[in-house]
Amino acid sequence: MSKQQTISELLSIGRPLLSVEFFPPKSEESIEPLVGAGKRISTCSPDFVSVTYGAGGSTRDLSATVSKRMKDEVGLNVMPHLTCVGSTQEELGEIVDDFYAEGYRNIMALRGDPPHGQSDFQVTQGGFKYASDLVAFIKDRHPDICLGIASYPEKHPEAVSLDADLDALRIKANAGGSFITTQLFFENAAYFEYIDQVRARGIELPVFPGIMPVLALKQIKRITQLCHSELPAELEAKLSAVESDPEAVRRVGVEWAMRQVEELIEKGAPGVHIYALNKAKSAIEIINAARNA
Repeated sequence: MSKQQTISELLSIGRPLLSVEFFPPKSEESIEPLVGAGKRISTCSPDFVSVTYGAGGSTRDLSATVSKRMKDEVGLNVMPHLTCVGSTQEELGEIVDDFYAEGYRNIMALRGDPPHGQSDFQVTQGGFKYASDLVAFIKDRHPDICLGIASYPEKHPEAVSLDADLDALRIKANAGGSFITTQLFFENAAYFEYIDQVRARGIELPVFPGIMPVLALKQIKRITQLCHSELPAELEAKLSAVESDPEAVRRVGVEWAMRQVEELIEKGAPGVHIYALNKAKSAIEIINAARNA
């Protein structure tokens, strides 16, 4: 099995990287449309894509199927996600070894969210408590795997303070993280201020900003509440003014994201990671606009 190019290798090219994240399929029936979205997005040649899975690892097998098909059939450079939730160290080791044998050389290593209906993260017996433990475990097992780690520019919801959150990020970075991808945000000032704080902690890893184009007002309100991101009053007002027209809402959301991406790249971000909500059209528009900026 031919191995895929690492994101660290891609960064050495010296241009901003553009990538897309797919949310997990909810059923066998939803796999085909999701792979279809990957095929459409492949026409604009993203540098890599990632495939996550549901809270508590609830869609792990479905996500693995999507990852493999996007890699083998579509020809995309795929970064699977892996979390600590619901797995022992032995099981995680088997998953990582399978990823490696399949040719994956990038993994997004996360603690993971609790399953639906469970408010707090519970450590699986024989498993890991922190993402930093998973990072160190993978790096020890396969040193040439490039590991992504996550961060929250507006603070992780469970962190007691931003300082504590940055301390945890530094531990993950030192455990073997190769790059950082942020949670979504809508004000670029939050990202640039966060970069200053990250660098002040001695963390020098590339930090990819995570950008989500708004596709529906109710949906984005729910998402921002879950991840404790701020929805700017200006953006909310623009969305509310056209809420009865779904395409107009999408247009407002995409145009806001385009402006974010243009400024982020202009001011030195190493690239942009697009949370596409599995909608190819918006992701393609943003990538094309970024390349034409």
